[in-house]
Amino acid sequence: KDALILLMQNSNMNCSASHRVLHSYSTDRLQDTLIMQPLWDFVRSKEAWLKSPLFPVLFSFTVYMTFCLPYVLLDFVAVRVHSLRKYKIQPLASPTLKMMLACLIQTVNNHIIYIFPLTIVHWYWRPVNLPVVAPELQKVLLDVIACLLLFDFQYFIWHVLHHKVPWLYKTFHKAHHKYTATFALTTEHSSAWETLSLGFFAALNPVLLNCHPFTEMIFFLVNIWLSVEDHSGYDLPWSTHRLIPLGLYGGAPHHDLHHMKFKSNYAPYFTHWDKLFGTFAQLH
Repeated sequence: KDALILLMQNSNMNCSASHRVLHSYSTDRLQDTLIMQPLWDFVRSKEAWLKSPLFPVLFSFTVYMTFCLPYVLLDFVAVRVHSLRKYKIQPLASPTLKMMLACLIQTVNNHIIYIFPLTIVHWYWRPVNLPVVAPELQKVLLDVIACLLLFDFQYFIWHVLHHKVPWLYKTFHKAHHKYTATFALTTEHSSAWETLSLGFFAALNPVLLNCHPFTEMIFFLVNIWLSVEDHSGYDLPWSTHRLIPLGLYGGAPHHDLHHMKFKSNYAPYFTHWDKLFGTFAQLH
């Protein structure tokens, strides 16, 4: 009799625990649905445009220019406003309109001549599939971080090779080092090979990690923003590297020093690879 009572109590406890787990999962899923599903439904409402072969190249260029614009305006204003200029990493260097136009022309040329034909091939090879259900918010965050970490590793290896092998540097990477004081529009001032190879890494990683299409779009947005911020030439109070603790993220000061010194800080975003291989340096 006592054993039967004990068994019933354990059964009730297990059922109660299972109920709490299911309730917690249901609550989390409901929150994801309330947050992510309306956003994803809005994106899917533009399905005809998303499935157009023109979308990837226009999306990339438009997002890039949108993120560059605030820094371009800041460059013009900071020349006259000392309270803003103090945030510039190299305060004695200011980009001219001619320099900005040269970078813009290079970016447009790369998008039209090289990126657009490849997006047509990609559109034909991998048709756009838009599932009805949005991804869970937690999974989106984890997948985006995973994509960034993988891209950071790929770029670090690519970058070291293109600095250590003289032929690779002179042939492909030297164009990106035309300016030792970076500004936002230098982000995509690079050779066709560099633009395409880094774009390949960015496009490949969400596929390797089997990301939801919405997650893939969010990763592209974050990746472009971080790249522009890295090359902005400004260390602002709200910069990403100030929001991430323990010096795990280098940000604009980390990458600006690479353009100044050439032989350190090869990773684009995080600092662990440079610290591990002894190529980490800091501005003083």
